[in-house]
Amino acid sequence: MRLLFKLTWLSSLLAIPALAFDPAPPLPWDACEFTVESGIMWQIGTLTRFPYRLIETQYTWKSRYIFGRVLSDGSRIVLRNRFALIGAVIQQGPESHYIALSASPSVEWWNAANTWSVYLGSGGGFGLVDAQHVPGALGQDFTLNWLIRTGVEYVISPKQRLSAGLMYQHMSNGGMTDPNPGIDALGFSIGYSWTH
Repeated sequence: MRLLFKLTWLSSLLAIPALAFDPAPPLPWDACEFTVESGIMWQIGTLTRFPYRLIETQYTWKSRYIFGRVLSDGSRIVLRNRFALIGAVIQQGPESHYIALSASPSVEWWNAANTWSVYLGSGGGFGLVDAQHVPGALGQDFTLNWLIRTGVEYVISPKQRLSAGLMYQHMSNGGMTDPNPGIDALGFSIGYSWTH
């Protein structure tokens, strides 16, 4: 009985440091992040006569922060790398689908409590569309793209976030065919992010 009492007492002493140590939750920018973002964009401007509408999904990977600065109020500005695989269904235009790759920085302002952020990024890449060689539409399958995105991201758990934002996307062939009308589209997106 004494042996059982001593073992119980010893195990209790060993468990106290484990109970006393409460690790801080991970910071949202301190790990790589995966995101699924979907949205809708409408043709703006006068580059083409078609009223394009794109239903787009982006699968993205963001690096952990590569630069960060704490501001006087405790908030923080963070810079991360962002790479995206883009898939779009094209509505109201001669083409039907688009697949692309894109890269950009992600500049993020995080509040002092690390519970939400405002993000901004601009970058570009390349992709393939099923060009139909219709006058006023995209002239070839290979395209270049340029994107601007901004929005708000909200932390729902230490490893999960929700986002909502605005997207602008330009898609054209960079003058490789003539004419080269291109598509300018503006819309919104919602997203879900997670880390490991």
